[in-house]
Amino acid sequence: MAIDPSRLPRTETAIHDADWALDDLSGRVHERVAFTGVDLTEATSTGASFSECVFTQCRFNAGVHTRTAMVNCVFVGCSFFEVGLEECKLVGSVFEDCTFGLFTATGGDWSFVTLAGADLQKATITGVRMREADLSGVKAAHAKLLSVDLAGATLRQADFTKADLRGSNLETLDPLTTTLKGAVIDTAQAVQIAGALGLSVR
Repeated sequence: MAIDPSRLPRTETAIHDADWALDDLSGRVHERVAFTGVDLTEATSTGASFSECVFTQCRFNAGVHTRTAMVNCVFVGCSFFEVGLEECKLVGSVFEDCTFGLFTATGGDWSFVTLAGADLQKATITGVRMREADLSGVKAAHAKLLSVDLAGATLRQADFTKADLRGSNLETLDPLTTTLKGAVIDTAQAVQIAGALGLSVR
């Protein structure tokens, strides 16, 4: 499903087909930039900032980014294979038709992020704040979502088959509209899900 044009940031400059592979992007600041076909393979960053940018068909593969902000950005058709994000801020960003093979994220704030329909199979997300994120229809079979703050998140039609969800906030998860076969949960989550089904745990 294509992104509503009204949701796209109004960019002011553009960068096309740049080769930033292996570059250190630490400290760089980009605001309202349209990036198209940029190769960021194995690029690294600490404390970089991207605000209201649009990334189209960009490759972030095998990159490692720490405490980098990508706030209110839009990513369309981008590849995040083997990317590692640590304590990054992606508040309000939107991902459409992106790939996340062997993707890892630890810590950071992803509140209000849109990942509807994203393929997060085998991704590992640990300790990330994802409050009110849109994860509807997400494909997260075999994924690890550990101690993720999903308060207020939209989870309808999400597939968590054999996913490890221990420690995550599942207060908005409706077991009747999500797939949980074989998922690993902790005792507190089991009680929460039982309550959602109208069961009484004694």
